[in-house]
Amino acid sequence: MNHIQNNSWIEVSIDSDFPLQNIPFGVFRHPVEKDGRCATRIGDTVIDLSQLASLGYFDAFEMDLSVFFENHLNPFIELGKEVTTKVRLFLIDFFGVQNIPDQDERKMIESSFFDAKSIEMMMPIRVGDYTDFYSSIDHATNVGIMFRDPENALFPNWKHLPVGYHGRSSSIVVSGTKIHRPKGQILPQGSTTPIFSPSRTMDFELEMAFIIGKESDLGSSISTSEADEYIFGMLAFNDLSARDIQKWEYVPLGPFLGKNFGSVVSPWIVTLEALEPFRVKGSNQEPQVLPYLQFTGMKNYDIHLDVILETQDGVETVISKSNHKYLYWNMCQQLAHHTINGCNVRVGDLYASGTISGPTDESYGSLLELSWGGTKTIQLKDGTERKFLNDFDQINIHAYCKMENLRIGFGECRTQLLPAKI
Repeated sequence: MNHIQNNSWIEVSIDSDFPLQNIPFGVFRHPVEKDGRCATRIGDTVIDLSQLASLGYFDAFEMDLSVFFENHLNPFIELGKEVTTKVRLFLIDFFGVQNIPDQDERKMIESSFFDAKSIEMMMPIRVGDYTDFYSSIDHATNVGIMFRDPENALFPNWKHLPVGYHGRSSSIVVSGTKIHRPKGQILPQGSTTPIFSPSRTMDFELEMAFIIGKESDLGSSISTSEADEYIFGMLAFNDLSARDIQKWEYVPLGPFLGKNFGSVVSPWIVTLEALEPFRVKGSNQEPQVLPYLQFTGMKNYDIHLDVILETQDGVETVISKSNHKYLYWNMCQQLAHHTINGCNVRVGDLYASGTISGPTDESYGSLLELSWGGTKTIQLKDGTERKFLNDFDQINIHAYCKMENLRIGFGECRTQLLPAKI
């Protein structure tokens, strides 16, 4: 595939997340309608796929065109990669410079165009089940050093399996949704009795997530070599965390109220096909993993991850720069482990990576690590400091891949923290 950034007849800036080679899928709401429609995006142009279908451009496909009129992508994804990949390749060709339409046809096609700033993006999928992993060795080591024995920061099982837990799908929301500071039980320093209070140590977690695009049967397992067939695409993911609530509640069954009040996804699902040029080897795994977790080929991705904290006054500071390639356990291993016991998966299931931290201080993927448990301060550009999030702070995650002449990105994953509802 040609990797030149600006080879569409739709205008695309050189630093856009959405060149012709991306063709992500999402759902947007028309300015004058309540219902969502399936869409793709090139540059700053959101393209209504339902309108293209109405104009007859998908008539040659043997598919149910009603999927483009849904307010979530699940029915489209359920058609399978044989269909969805053909649709994506058709759109790449259709909007390529080799197929510039004449004036009359262009006017007709442009009836499906909307400026990205003029529309509202919706939750792209209906999430059935949600699993959050714990797959960054740097993050797990940092947390282990802070809260346990530094000489034994990782639990004995950590290098043998991708640790994970099942989270709450109903509170996964699309970028731009504001989240109220949660309330719950916390244990004040030096006390033996908990109090009920808004969280005092609110945090973000820098993550990526993948979406299931193919169902499996109960009792069957998905191997690492088959996993890519079941993964439709990826999203940026912010798993907000109330550290004080989590610390008091998580023994012995793990996260609960400290996690389930809100997680935020970017609105565009980027397909594995678009990310193909950015595959990398990933971490060296020692000791050798069990056979069902072994794999061949490059199963990780070189995805740059920037975290921007914006204050109430609009001052932005980049507080973390990490990368998806730092993950110890890759997505194929995560899915293989998740299903090795016969657990079935369904279209729209979401699997998050866990916090993605790198080996250096500036690559830590949470305020817990950046402030080292609240013992350090993070300096912002407006002169203020943070250890954890203040009310009205905004967190924006930018995820993007980049090589010469090509950038593939995910758009914004943004949320603002509002005060607790009293």
